[in-house]
Amino acid sequence: MEVAASHTMIGFSSSSTTSLVSGYGGLFLQQRVHVPKKNVRVKSPTTFSIRAVAGSGDNAVTLLDYGAGNVRSLRNAISHLGFDIKDVQTSDDIVNANRLIFPGVGAFAAAMNVLNEKGLADALCDYIKNDRPFLGICLGLQLLFESSEENGPVKGLGLIPGVVGRFDSSKGLRVPHIGWNSLQIEKDAGILEDVANRHVYFVHSYRAMPSHSNEEWVTATCDYGDKFIASVRRGNVNAVQFHPEKSGDVGLSILRRFLHPESISKKPTEGKASKLAKRVIACLDVRANDKGDLVVTKGDQYDVREQTDENEVRNLGKPVELAGQYYEDGADEISFLNITGFRDFPLGDLPMLQVLRFASENVFVPLTVGGGIRDFTDANGRHYTSLEVASEYFRSGADKISIGSDAVYAAEEYLLTGVKSGRSSLEQISQVYGNQAVVVSIDPRRVYINTPNDVPFKSVKVTIPGPNGETYAWYQCTVNGGREGRPIGAYELAKAVQELGAGEILLNCIDCDGQGKGFDIDLVKLISDAVSIPVIASSGAGSVEHFSEVFKKTNASAALAAGIFHRKEVPVQSVKEHLLKEGVEVRM
Repeated sequence: MEVAASHTMIGFSSSSTTSLVSGYGGLFLQQRVHVPKKNVRVKSPTTFSIRAVAGSGDNAVTLLDYGAGNVRSLRNAISHLGFDIKDVQTSDDIVNANRLIFPGVGAFAAAMNVLNEKGLADALCDYIKNDRPFLGICLGLQLLFESSEENGPVKGLGLIPGVVGRFDSSKGLRVPHIGWNSLQIEKDAGILEDVANRHVYFVHSYRAMPSHSNEEWVTATCDYGDKFIASVRRGNVNAVQFHPEKSGDVGLSILRRFLHPESISKKPTEGKASKLAKRVIACLDVRANDKGDLVVTKGDQYDVREQTDENEVRNLGKPVELAGQYYEDGADEISFLNITGFRDFPLGDLPMLQVLRFASENVFVPLTVGGGIRDFTDANGRHYTSLEVASEYFRSGADKISIGSDAVYAAEEYLLTGVKSGRSSLEQISQVYGNQAVVVSIDPRRVYINTPNDVPFKSVKVTIPGPNGETYAWYQCTVNGGREGRPIGAYELAKAVQELGAGEILLNCIDCDGQGKGFDIDLVKLISDAVSIPVIASSGAGSVEHFSEVFKKTNASAALAAGIFHRKEVPVQSVKEHLLKEGVEVRM
């Protein structure tokens, strides 16, 4: 992908969500700056232009990007494999495509509306019926079916018999289905030839089920509560429910098989994937140091400055370099947390957007970004919605966005009124991009009490008594980087944000942060038992044993660490090898 300087500038529209999901041609906001990848700085020029240059010829891949979610990673994966990209602008582009990829992200109804309004649905159906080379990804698979129950029923393209339905969380499943799961190849491996019993990355709340009426299409299934369709194929038409562009080397091999079927690849190492894996996530706290450089830092109970006379920001490396290293080391996801002052102007926070863009060029696992994602008004008095802010992060390479303080305020209002206003960043973003794209970061502090009746919040009997022998504690939520306590507990917040549209919870603990004594098991168990969405345990990891402890004693779906990885005290691979020996399913 290249960025040309001579094309039309794009603005943001705050009039409706429709305009945000119907953007075309893979266009994205791009700052015209020359920033070294290894030394991203805060200050830079402010001229903007957009245009992803289209490819042409036999080496071109036609991309149907209807404008919702992160397709930058797919673009980068295609470029990484040596192919050019031509964006669909009209139905003729579909008709004339040599190879067509449809990466669906977001809601079923919104995608179908775009296809119908732009006159693309009929051309797409004809293309597939004529057995032309096609690859649908995630929603790009679901849209091939007759209909979906998501905000519906909503009519689909009707090419494959069946209805897309929601996972049944009443069976104890955590929905969305997020993470690395195994495939069961049913027949005719095709583009899945190199999967070799290894994990691939899923993130979805809805799925299609195999049946007698669609069995001729189904090439692979996945087991999550029930067996659902993970891959379909008929002739040159392929579609997968998982994200190959986020499935590491395995995913790249799938894309390579589709783009260049004649290629002969080295036989991959056979894996042992059997079920949904526990995830190991590397977190990078990113902020500007006193010289204006963006650096990865790490706090000690949220204090990121060295205890020296200079009192400088703790510098543990450059964000793009470290993200690439953790991808190579086997991290299942990379999480960027923007903790610097310029998050007060998110769309002007171009260095962080550049970090995402550069990182996504060579990191083919999920990227999450948090910090400053909320409604705001700039210095010129122009108002931007959190949806517009999140949209730019998605277009810059983020797969999920993490909301902190703003989610606390939204939950407080919801618990006070009992009404979902639809105005909060959490609600706006999840309505357009789906709850699987929204993580809520909770920053609680332990408050010891003598009995559960001392406070109106959910408390737990603690494993280790408090300083005065207290046997109970509640977890007070904080905002503004832990600096301000709020009248809401972690339990109450978690339950509320799930109702408001969160798809995942990142559960921190200020008391454990930077201490290296292990995760707060009492807290993680409290929250992971309370909600039906995935919970990521964070804060306190100091050894490989801490990871197996949190997975064995709680229902956490993932565990996150920062400092021990940055300081090379505990490598990612060592954590996974330990978990494997302890009988915990992980992606290797």
